[in-house]
Amino acid sequence: MRRIRCTKILATLGPKTANPEMLAKLFDAGADGFRVNMSHTSPAKLKELHGMIRDLEQQFARPVAILVDLQGPKLRVGTFADGKVTLKSGADFALVKKKIDGTAQSATLPHPEIFAAVEAGHVILLDDGKLRLRVKTSDGETIVSTVEVGGPLSDRKGISFPDTILPMGAMTPKDRNDLEAAINLGVDWIALSFVQRPDDLAEARKLARGRAAIMAKIEKPSAVQYLDEIIEMADGLMVARGDLGVEMPLERVPGLQKQITRACRKAGRPVIVATQMLESMISAPVPTRAEVSDVATAVFEGADGIMLSAESAVGEYPVEAVATMNRIAVEVERDMNYRNILNAQRAEPEATGPDAISAAARQVAETLNLAAIVCYTSSGATGLRAARERPGPPIIALTPKAETSRRLALVWGIHSVLTEDAHDETDMVDRASRIAFQEGFARSGQRIIISAGVPFGTPGATNMLRIAFVGSEGLGSD
Repeated sequence: MRRIRCTKILATLGPKTANPEMLAKLFDAGADGFRVNMSHTSPAKLKELHGMIRDLEQQFARPVAILVDLQGPKLRVGTFADGKVTLKSGADFALVKKKIDGTAQSATLPHPEIFAAVEAGHVILLDDGKLRLRVKTSDGETIVSTVEVGGPLSDRKGISFPDTILPMGAMTPKDRNDLEAAINLGVDWIALSFVQRPDDLAEARKLARGRAAIMAKIEKPSAVQYLDEIIEMADGLMVARGDLGVEMPLERVPGLQKQITRACRKAGRPVIVATQMLESMISAPVPTRAEVSDVATAVFEGADGIMLSAESAVGEYPVEAVATMNRIAVEVERDMNYRNILNAQRAEPEATGPDAISAAARQVAETLNLAAIVCYTSSGATGLRAARERPGPPIIALTPKAETSRRLALVWGIHSVLTEDAHDETDMVDRASRIAFQEGFARSGQRIIISAGVPFGTPGATNMLRIAFVGSEGLGSD
């Protein structure tokens, strides 16, 4: 099965879609990978979903990416004497370490490590940003604040501190257990929530030990401050616009989305744009025009992937949501402005042999109007470099590793094929030509360009370019 678009689609699984029949329909409609949200999934259910997705791979003979999204720390206020209070604008409200029955004047904050980090002037948000407080004083035991935007507040509602770098890691004991379960199953990507600084990625990388790629979710203002360092530490990024929009002014989010997308492309890291992309399709069979424009903007910017959350997890029209996202991406990529935007944003290659080879492959392929760029890649690094160029011709990544082919399923423009490494140069040309022909990318008489490394099978050794003719039945020749 060949996709006719470069932008990948990630669909979240949930009660509406966690069965083999719906998985097949979602994949057929355009999903390239599936997200499992561990906030609502047990390790046992994850194992069941993993088995279904791997069966789906066999059914369609295509690699499918599995992304496990760890819950991360969940900060919440304590409970109230009557279960609910109303905070009045202009009044004082205190958060205290000790356990109390909350009132409209004070409540417990059951996260003692936060008290030393909060400073006067910092903003505190409650219930997904519906209520806003401004800190007056904090003495290590009590945080006194002024209610700037009041309203009803009930037991265990979420609380966030957008101005405060919190002294806690991105992983909880639950996250460690979930990560270990996911790694043992062989999932492809781990999405890490609550990333504030590059150090937050260190523990996840240590636990994963290269067995899964790590995707940092950018949902905290502090993460934006350390964006370049986080990109360096992560294997990919997700623009988690929902939480980002809660913790900073909404009008800043579109600009940050562009900034993050362009920074990831420059660094050769995959980036997924997520949250509320087709929100109205949770309950309606068609999206709003604004939502269509929102999805189109992410595609125009060259994002590697776009993601559905509740639309495909609990929505009434999950297959229609994927199909709609697919149609939008296809139409944008046909637009004459699409290539102009991608070309204008192209970064200079790094001063390395593999980067220079990938840049040259793109330039030669476009100049000679070649049918495809075929790259041999073991670790996936060569595939990422090829995708970083955002070439006009399609990219076929040939890899001997199933885990590499699955990770690349979320990377812009890559059609990954599981195959043996080339044995010699003749086999390299024949294999690339045959697969380009069989997969529908090249016809007899067309030419392809091949990038590979000598000695064959050596990761990171990309140092060769070859142009080959695709002969009858896909046999190659120079």
